[in-house]
Amino acid sequence: MKTVKDIKLSDGRVLVRVDFNVPLDKSGQITDDTRIRRSLPTLEYALANNAKILIASHLGRPKGKVMREFSLAPAAKCLGDLIGKAVILAPDCIGPETERLASSMMPGDIVMLENLRFHEGEQQNDDEFARDLASLCDVYVNDAFAVSHRANASVVAITRHVVDCVAGFLLKKELDYFDQAMTHPERPLAAVIGGAKVSSKLVALENMMRRVDMIMIGGAMANTFLMGSGIDMGRSRVEPELFETAANVIKIAAEKNIRFFLPVDVVVAPALDADAPIQVVPVNKMPKDQMALDIGPATIAHYTKALSDSKTVVWNGPMGAFEIKPFAKGTDALVHCIADIDALTIVGGGDTGLAVHNSGRADDVSYISTGGGAFLTLLEGRPLPAVAALIEAESRRGSID
Repeated sequence: MKTVKDIKLSDGRVLVRVDFNVPLDKSGQITDDTRIRRSLPTLEYALANNAKILIASHLGRPKGKVMREFSLAPAAKCLGDLIGKAVILAPDCIGPETERLASSMMPGDIVMLENLRFHEGEQQNDDEFARDLASLCDVYVNDAFAVSHRANASVVAITRHVVDCVAGFLLKKELDYFDQAMTHPERPLAAVIGGAKVSSKLVALENMMRRVDMIMIGGAMANTFLMGSGIDMGRSRVEPELFETAANVIKIAAEKNIRFFLPVDVVVAPALDADAPIQVVPVNKMPKDQMALDIGPATIAHYTKALSDSKTVVWNGPMGAFEIKPFAKGTDALVHCIADIDALTIVGGGDTGLAVHNSGRADDVSYISTGGGAFLTLLEGRPLPAVAALIEAESRRGSID
């Protein structure tokens, strides 16, 4: 798969699909500009090569309607401040006014297209919408890993209408780190999997059991595994329809000699509330009127010791309801453990990445992915539609050449 380094950018209009779906406060101010910062290497490279840069992204879920609260204006201002150059916000992502603006660009100009999701065609992977986007540029660059698991027009259909389609540095980096961790890992390879539902991680678990040496389960999904093992978890969140499936996963892990870890103690409370009284109990003494909301100290010690000898760690999903302080200790402890060990450490996006950033240990982790859903898709062993589209586009170009 070619990158921006493999193609001529000078004087050309280069449309860079980024993911600037950043969090905003009630006043419309960006509260975390990580995703914008992660796009800078590709944009700065394009600038250094005298490209005319068009930036495309979505923000929020306007569902095909123009909603001013989802305008990319804050992202344009933020990028301009970071890059030290004016970023013009187009009135739309397609249409006559945007076309005139794009055609009048000079090398070094940066134009940000307005929210792609103001048009239904974006999420419908509509070919006509993609053709209109493609007409704005000479070169297409996908640097939006976080949406590459979706068949959207700006990452899939557009590649059928631009001759030169390549990957940006961020997309390439995401794929390279994942390949290093899961395809050619230094062993032992450990997977730490948390979050709320077994159902959302089941395919990933099944796929990872072909590759990993140990698996550690946390979060509410651990309750389903414990119930499947015959342990009553009181009022904890569980998926009863998956008790048998969870038990079978444990069985398969044993048959494959994969070390499979479940919590041995949990932090419990009668409600998911910061002011609720909490206690730590062994899982086999779970009170019937309580909910398990975090892994306990014995589990933390158990997991930390097992991870200390790992040479590659892939982590996706928090260990508990970390957004509420009394139930954040398990996730925070795992952050520090993974940050301290001498290993390649890859953290999936979303809540797990947020927990690492909040801890102040982001610089001590080998790589934090920008995409939760895309990262999980890779863990499941499924191709990313946007990456497949880039490869197919290169194949078409090769046959023409």
